[in-house]
Amino acid sequence: MSNHPDDAPKSCCTPSRDGAPAADPVLSVGPVAPRAPEAAYADRVELPGGTFRMGSEDRDVNAGDAEGPVREVSVAGFAIDAYAVTNDRFAAFVAATGYRTEAEEFGWSYVFAKFLPGPLRKVSPRPQQTPWWCGVSGARWDVPEGPGSDIRDRGDHPVVHVTWRDALAYCQWAGARLPTEAEWEYAARGGLDQARYPWGDELTPGGEHRCNIWQGSFPTRNTEEDGYAGTAPVHTYAPNGFGLYNTAGNVWEWSAGTWQPGTDDRRTMRGGSYLCHDSYCNRYRVAARTSNTVDSSAGNIGFRVAW
Repeated sequence: MSNHPDDAPKSCCTPSRDGAPAADPVLSVGPVAPRAPEAAYADRVELPGGTFRMGSEDRDVNAGDAEGPVREVSVAGFAIDAYAVTNDRFAAFVAATGYRTEAEEFGWSYVFAKFLPGPLRKVSPRPQQTPWWCGVSGARWDVPEGPGSDIRDRGDHPVVHVTWRDALAYCQWAGARLPTEAEWEYAARGGLDQARYPWGDELTPGGEHRCNIWQGSFPTRNTEEDGYAGTAPVHTYAPNGFGLYNTAGNVWEWSAGTWQPGTDDRRTMRGGSYLCHDSYCNRYRVAARTSNTVDSSAGNIGFRVAW
């Protein structure tokens, strides 16, 4: 398999394509008509906007993530989807437009190693710093674990293996956009001030799991106490105070924001994923952030849209 990186930066369970292709694939991000049906807008949550305290200065923040300082940020009124974009909705986009994702153009994407059968795991290269990932030939949004896998029973799960540019193409079709980081965090907090999670400060209040993250010893043993090893349906668990689902865990969500000023090649992701665990990172906290290159895709990266 050609064009795989020999290494990738340690990036909170989300490897990058850094250095992978010699040239960009041909993308279908031009006009993508017809527009999405009205059903694509049915789950939008209208928010009035306002001023909130963004970021965190907790002692356990990840160095270099620039979560702090805590600052007051104002956002204008906007709408955001209650859910991450699902496989069913992305399939409707592909059927209407013929769009090919970047994973399809590159010919591969990253899959968590434990999801693969032994023979495929053995022949799939791994980044040195995140060896629990395999670069799998043929892995893409509708073949999420590579050859032999499918999404027939995962229509209501979040679409994965989508790059930032794939998300933009979907937004163009849907008449939507990616949320800014401030919008995403304002919405994800659900009206709570400086809480660690969308529901409060305790991860499992009363022993109840509120999000889909890793339990056990990462990356070798997942007890699946929350009910899931991989992605969960987008309506799983209770919504936050604004009616948004799964803004902690499940899949990373692309935002419109750049990681640092002047770094257009890296975009910010928010929310954490089903692979997040406190022993490696705790980026399922509502203020947490990470980034990836605009052409990177993996089995734990998705998105939700805003208007």
